[in-house]
Amino acid sequence: MASRGFSFPIPSMGPSEPISRVMRHVFLDHQSATPVLPEVFEAMRPYFTEYFGNASSLHQHGLRVRDALATARKQMAGLIQAENPDDIFFTSDGTESSNLAIKGVAYANERKGRHLVVSATEHPSVMNSVEFLEKQGWTCTRVGVTPAGLIKLDELEAAITPQTVLVAVHHVNHDIGAIQPMREVGRLCAAKGVPLYVDCEASAGWLPIDVKDWGAALVSFSAHRFYGPKGAGVLYRNRKARIVSILHGGVQEGGRRAGTENIPAIVGGGVAAAIAVERLQARIAHTGVLQKRLWDGLSSRIPYIQLNGPLPGPDRITTNLNLSTEFIEGEGQLLLCDLNGIAVASGSSCVSKSLKISHVLGAIGLDHALAQGNIIMTLGEANTVEDVDYVVETFATIVKKLRGMSPMWDEFERGVIDSVIAPTGRGKSFSAHAAEVSGKPAH
Repeated sequence: MASRGFSFPIPSMGPSEPISRVMRHVFLDHQSATPVLPEVFEAMRPYFTEYFGNASSLHQHGLRVRDALATARKQMAGLIQAENPDDIFFTSDGTESSNLAIKGVAYANERKGRHLVVSATEHPSVMNSVEFLEKQGWTCTRVGVTPAGLIKLDELEAAITPQTVLVAVHHVNHDIGAIQPMREVGRLCAAKGVPLYVDCEASAGWLPIDVKDWGAALVSFSAHRFYGPKGAGVLYRNRKARIVSILHGGVQEGGRRAGTENIPAIVGGGVAAAIAVERLQARIAHTGVLQKRLWDGLSSRIPYIQLNGPLPGPDRITTNLNLSTEFIEGEGQLLLCDLNGIAVASGSSCVSKSLKISHVLGAIGLDHALAQGNIIMTLGEANTVEDVDYVVETFATIVKKLRGMSPMWDEFERGVIDSVIAPTGRGKSFSAHAAEVSGKPAH
């Protein structure tokens, strides 16, 4: 896939003028969305115009669309190595799939018990579904993680009780890129006789997924994370897992998800899944090289910067860098990156509008000030070495500019506060200093 980076001169923009006079456009927010591949778009096109029938119709227009649905199920099943395509259900997106997995299993099994187990760093769609059930009388144990974000298996084992009806552990963390030990998690759940739900939203199309090897009862993901269209969510359900519908209407998707299927998006998602299977190893190798170059460049050019989550390697997905840059806030970094043609994220796309600190960063014990200075860069197959070098050069200049305007940086240089990342012993931590000023205890 050709690079999307390009250069052009930037006219004067007054006080908001970009730092770089020659600006590239570099997209580093692939975890929120990816561009639709040309092959995917072309596959979708006829289903808007020529093959527009409803899959529930009995005439030839409906039959043609049902055939397309069957093909997409096979393609999605192939992406996660599911044996039976009929175990694939289509939804609108990953959030709906999470809601169906958690609420559907909870409601179907409440005679057995009303207890759930999740990791403390699950996606908001999982956490908020659990909180909804807790208001209705269910209980939930949130299992802790290591400072690198990996689930504590001993705590997970201890959390499961005879009343537990579901364990939910994501494959790859949406914030910090940590890869969970799914085989070990799956074996533990199997030994306890409890179904396992795995959110693969951040990993599908970028890492191998094997539902049989994991022993997963349910797995969810979305096509728009791996160069498919938005509107094509997937829930895999092993037929041994009991689940009820939470959306009531017609008998679409085997009666598990009512509503007319989004045929163009599903067709495109299936093609994107088939392409992901073919390109998977190449994507891993390409983004792995860029990830290392990006982190090495940033860490060598910028003092007091920290990588959150595991180091690049077997415990971290190759697309993700979660960075805390001390003494400045993430929002300012994001805005200046955008002004200079670099698209990054500040927290999960599902929570960034709230301006709250990520619960994931809280769960790994990250200092409050570092959590506020957090941004996420996620790579894609179209990114290039030139893109990475531009980001390193530009971001270093952005940090220098923001620190020059930062009261925290000024207090650090005067020895009033100290660095959390690399303490000098010359002052108090920012959190302790803020608590002293406010009269409130430090978090």
